[in-house]
Amino acid sequence: MCGETRIAEILASRECRRIRDERLAPSAVLFLLFEREGECYVLFTRRSDTVVHHRGEISFPGGTIDSDDSDLLHTALREGAEEIGLDPRDVTILGRLDDVFTVTTGFIITPYVGVIPYPYEFQINEDEISELIFLPLRALAEEYRVEASEVTHFHIQDHIIWGATARILKQFLDLTYKQ
Repeated sequence: MCGETRIAEILASRECRRIRDERLAPSAVLFLLFEREGECYVLFTRRSDTVVHHRGEISFPGGTIDSDDSDLLHTALREGAEEIGLDPRDVTILGRLDDVFTVTTGFIITPYVGVIPYPYEFQINEDEISELIFLPLRALAEEYRVEASEVTHFHIQDHIIWGATARILKQFLDLTYKQ
C-alpha cells in the first residue's frame, strides 16, 4: 500500500539538493512510512515541552549529528532509536529528500525516507517526545491538494504541521503525488 518500490525508484532517479553552510548545524530525520489496515501512514512525533529547540512542535524523529556518527543516515537512525526506540535494523531506507534548513534555529536537515513494520513496540523517550502521531498519507495528500501551491502548513485532524516538517512533507508529496 505504501508503494515502496515506486518511491525508491523516484528517489533514486533524482539528484538531491545539498546545503553546505558551516553556520548551520547538520542534522537528519526519518520520514517513516508504514502500512496499517491496508493504508499507508506517516509517523510524526510531537516534541516535548522540555527540549531546547522546537518545543511542542510536530516533527519527524531525528536530530543533530554527533561526533560518533559515521554519516547523517547514522544520525537519523541513532536519533530514531533514542527518541522512539526504533531498532535501525527494522528500517528499510528507500532514499533521501533534499536538504532543508531552519531559519530561526540554524539547522540543515537531511531527510531519509524509510519503511517500518507495523504494529511496532515503540519506546518513547518522554524527555524528548510527548506523543507519536500516525497520519494517513492519502489524507495528507488530499489536504495538500486543497491548499494553495505554496503550502506552508498542513492542518489535519487536530494537528498543524508547519515549518521544516511541512516543507519536507510537501517535497515528498510533490515527488510521489504528481498529477
